[in-house]
Amino acid sequence: MNRQTREIQSFFYSQYFSDGLRITLGVLLPSLVLAQFDQLETGLTLSLGALCVSGADNPGPVMHKRNGMAICSALMFIVAIATGFARLNVFTMGVEIVIFAFFFSMFTVYGNRAASVGTSCLLIMILMMEKALQPSEILEYSATILAGSIWYTLLSITFFSIRPYRAAQQALGENMLDVAKFLRIKADFYKPDINIEENYHKVVSQQIHVSHNQDAVRELLFKSRLVVKESTNASRILVLTFVDLVDLFEQIMATHYDYFAIHQKFEKTGILNDISITISHIADELDNLGYSIQANSRYRHIIDLNPELEKLKVKIDALATQDKSISNLVLKKILINLRDLSQNISNISNYYNSKSAEVLKERAQVEYSKFITHQEYDPRLFFDNLTLSSSIFKHSLRVALVCLLGFITAKTISHGHHSYWILLTIIVILKPGFSLTKQRNYQRLLGTIAGGALGILILYFIRDNTAQLIILMAFMIAAYSFQRLNYIVSVIFMTPYVLILFKFLGVDHVVQERIADTLIGGGIAFIASYIIFPTWEFDLIKSTLTDVLRSNIDYLMKFAESLSGKNVNTTDYKLARKDVYVYSANLSAAFERMTSEPKRKQVHIKEVHKFVVLNHILTSYIANIASTMLSKPQTVQPENLKLVKRSITILHDTANKIAPMQTELPKITIPVTDALAEKPEPTLDAHLLKEQLEFITKVSTDIAKITDTIVE
Repeated sequence: MNRQTREIQSFFYSQYFSDGLRITLGVLLPSLVLAQFDQLETGLTLSLGALCVSGADNPGPVMHKRNGMAICSALMFIVAIATGFARLNVFTMGVEIVIFAFFFSMFTVYGNRAASVGTSCLLIMILMMEKALQPSEILEYSATILAGSIWYTLLSITFFSIRPYRAAQQALGENMLDVAKFLRIKADFYKPDINIEENYHKVVSQQIHVSHNQDAVRELLFKSRLVVKESTNASRILVLTFVDLVDLFEQIMATHYDYFAIHQKFEKTGILNDISITISHIADELDNLGYSIQANSRYRHIIDLNPELEKLKVKIDALATQDKSISNLVLKKILINLRDLSQNISNISNYYNSKSAEVLKERAQVEYSKFITHQEYDPRLFFDNLTLSSSIFKHSLRVALVCLLGFITAKTISHGHHSYWILLTIIVILKPGFSLTKQRNYQRLLGTIAGGALGILILYFIRDNTAQLIILMAFMIAAYSFQRLNYIVSVIFMTPYVLILFKFLGVDHVVQERIADTLIGGGIAFIASYIIFPTWEFDLIKSTLTDVLRSNIDYLMKFAESLSGKNVNTTDYKLARKDVYVYSANLSAAFERMTSEPKRKQVHIKEVHKFVVLNHILTSYIANIASTMLSKPQTVQPENLKLVKRSITILHDTANKIAPMQTELPKITIPVTDALAEKPEPTLDAHLLKEQLEFITKVSTDIAKITDTIVE
């Protein structure tokens, strides 16, 4: 099976497609059922409630989903009643838009799930603006919306109750596929004529995806009472697979070397291309395992990696024989890493065969609680952010002002019957940062135009109502499936499904109106993000850099403890490693957003890019040696400890230049050795370790120099 076919099949087994099916069923079913009883209007209102509350149905533990959608349903009911009365007067409607737009945008301080609840409430307000209701009808209409939201909440919870482990399985499989893709990008470093700098950018971008998905899996597994508290084989296999996958990702990070030097030394031998092919085959095996987990199918080996690794060893050994001046020590280190990767993939695969019960008995319990962050919902957090120094407060003000401007524009310029599309576009497009707003604006506009053209073609050439209904359902599933995966594709499918829906409702000629309103709303949102309390990435970059530096210091401290002969707690080490990867991914994401901003706002962008690359090299080198050193007791080497201490001091001083630390750096005691004592002859491993530590010190120094330029 080729990779393209596998990716298509993987999509249909993914959580994204499951989301699309669930949302489509929850939204469409009330209208289809009640239409059979001549109650289509009631059915559409129920569907409206279901559609809006589905926005709060974010991935996560069932308990969080239930609480989020329950709160969302209650708030939507209140908003629906308020909007029903406020819309009776244009001025009260304008006041409500400003108040609600600001209030619900501030929900972002409580995390993504709360932000989704706020967006759903704004959505119900916007969709009710043009609904002509008598005062006596408002309460009944709002209650119907509440019933629709409760229906969807019950449907969603039922889905996850029937198959409680399925969401975690899908997320875990997708994360494994992302790690396999990351490994393939790493394999490209060994290809001849590779642009190493460009490949670094690909590595960093993919690291963002891996880190983001690891957080999602971590929340699904470690915040779910069912998975954590139950001791069934199914729950333990999921948790242990994820723990091993994170360790595997660290190993892949550890396969990092001075690629410029390696190419200069070994490119003519042809061995680097062999290494690249072997790494790609290891990635294929990991890809196959990830697909099996995602599809909930039996895992089967597609290739035996041991003979290939043995052939690679013979070629590496032959290099030293052919040319005595060539040291193949680095190549041997790479080979050891590849063998470890292959073995760890094999270990993970053992969870999914007939010997899984025996393997589980040998594994110790995992400590979960320290690996998750708990979101605070203290009201003080809301009020503490009511200041212009808060980016969320500035964003909320911007949303309120822009929504008011959009409302005024809709009432004065737009002559269509669905002018609320202007406000809808603004709510969907306007994001806290300029780059995100720009990206979403571009995706929304292109998707609407392409989807509008597709909708016209369907309505013109396909006149059969049954065929149109089938297409409508297919496009609904596609639109909601790609909602989190690829927004532009989601809009391309959503636009024709809306056009076909309006055709069934007897409303024609809405294509031009939808495109025009999208252009107006997108234009207002884009200009506003530039001139109304704009937020630029460079203004926030200092705190991001500080987080990265401090996490690297903590990471190196764990390593220093090991070098000094202490036993380092595995959980503490993994926590330090997790922080490094999370903060590094945040920095990389900030840099990518910075590249989308206007040129004059890209302050020191080249230096930030260098920092991102150097940080990736630093964390990779630390991972390279730390995973080996921490697994066994170490002989205390004062020279090595001095190198680590120097690196820590450099990073500490650099972080202090950005934001002074409140606590002092912990002391690292370097033992005094007897100068007359006979020193053991250094081994090749000891020599390589010293070289790596010297390189870490050099990279730390380079990071300090780059930081000086950024913060000057």
